[in-house]
Amino acid sequence: MTDRLIAHLDMDAFYASVELLRYPELRGAPVVIGGGSRHQPEETVDPVTGAAVRRFTRLSEYTGRGVATTATYEARALGVHSAMGLLKAARLAPDAWLLPTDFDTYRQYSRRFKAAVREIAPQVEESGIDEIYIDLTDVGLPPAVSARTETPAAASERARHVARAIKDAVRAATRLSCSIGVTPNKLLSKIASELDKPDGLTVLTAADVPARIWPLPARKINGVGPKTAARLEALGIATIGDLARADPAWLIDEFGSSRGAWMHEAANGRDDRSVVTASEPVTISRETTVERDLAAQRDRAELSAIFTELCEELAGDLQRKGYVGRTSGLKVRYSNCKIVTRDLTIPKPTHDAIEIRRVAGECLKRVPLELRIRLLGVRISGLCRPEDVASSALSVAEPKGEPSLFDE
Repeated sequence: MTDRLIAHLDMDAFYASVELLRYPELRGAPVVIGGGSRHQPEETVDPVTGAAVRRFTRLSEYTGRGVATTATYEARALGVHSAMGLLKAARLAPDAWLLPTDFDTYRQYSRRFKAAVREIAPQVEESGIDEIYIDLTDVGLPPAVSARTETPAAASERARHVARAIKDAVRAATRLSCSIGVTPNKLLSKIASELDKPDGLTVLTAADVPARIWPLPARKINGVGPKTAARLEALGIATIGDLARADPAWLIDEFGSSRGAWMHEAANGRDDRSVVTASEPVTISRETTVERDLAAQRDRAELSAIFTELCEELAGDLQRKGYVGRTSGLKVRYSNCKIVTRDLTIPKPTHDAIEIRRVAGECLKRVPLELRIRLLGVRISGLCRPEDVASSALSVAEPKGEPSLFDE
């Protein structure tokens, strides 16, 4: 263990919580986020009072192949979780309310909470739209005191004080709650942030690991997936403590030198990764799962509209984040769950929606379209900053060649 103080902040049921700001009448009810635009609440007027009334869709009314993006804690208590098929979720919670996703709004709230955190602690690593790591090692230190000379008790109290200030700032900026775990490293903080959800604040030291971390299931270690957890359990390793006490040589024999050694280190709470405050993305992408499988010929107009919207959203992401890219790609998942991808690199980088669609359309010509389509996605890689490219070298839409199937 080191003298670092690393926090992991996780917004509580983020998408669902944002939606409850918009629809406060659903607070306390099971709500699932994951429907399409047809599940937008209907605005009506009460004929007696003249008051505005909203009609929401029950999950039992859902038909299609969509998945839950997230759910309120009330819906989670009924067994619904993210990435669960909505038809399965409807069997578990038929009376839950279903709302469509609105990623533009979620990204706005994401930017707000991250900006609020940086006002207090600038060393932030983005880990997703709703979670970040924060280096608190030197935040709020009294004058003439260093993190190396501070007592563990004083460090824990300081961490708790700063984390409370961060939680208050996030709530003031977004009206949303978050959960924070503070420990000596990123691995433990990720686990700690989940211990007291929602609206939790957990500060752990090395001495707390046996009592608070070791009793947890091995799958709680970020990086131990369901298959590895099942294999560990078959070998008699059920908890993180079991894994910590296992013979490292035996783990290496079972899982290989790299993974076996890493699991033993992780179970013992050791992780030397730093908080990375600046990193360049490799790829930016947009994709959507359609609510019913679409046939390329029969549903051409609908697929064309989806294809165009994805390209426009991708171009907007590039422009907002300040990138252009050279390689445009296409992803298609068929009704049999098989996935195909195609890429095409162009001479000049672009962030132009029409050009992205043109290049992705070229990729589409190389994709078999006999099977019905369940998911459609576009992406762009080979990223760089526009200022690093002469304006004359940026690509914009050029005259089309032969149209792809989704072109008019």
